[in-house]
Amino acid sequence: MLQILLQEPAGGGMGSLLLLVGIMVIFFIFMIRPQMKKQKEEQKFREGLKKGDSVVTIGGIFGKIVEVKGDNSVLLEVSKDVVIKISKSALLKDPSDVGEQQK
Repeated sequence: MLQILLQEPAGGGMGSLLLLVGIMVIFFIFMIRPQMKKQKEEQKFREGLKKGDSVVTIGGIFGKIVEVKGDNSVLLEVSKDVVIKISKSALLKDPSDVGEQQK
């Protein structure tokens, strides 16, 4: 009787381990991988910014790049003779990205 109580259920440990690994793989495929891909695309966009590109800030300000200053900022013309300095991380690729940031 005591021996029956001490025995593990057949396949119980291995089945739960496989289930856990399966959940982790699905989590990676559907959540982490797309986020990493999006970050790479944003980084590539920011590295490729050049004078004359039209952009939108995350705050919704539309403008045209006048000058790229170093690795992390740009001068953005938002109106005639109105130029502001903006961090590259605050720029979006196109106006359709504005709706995605608010979700």
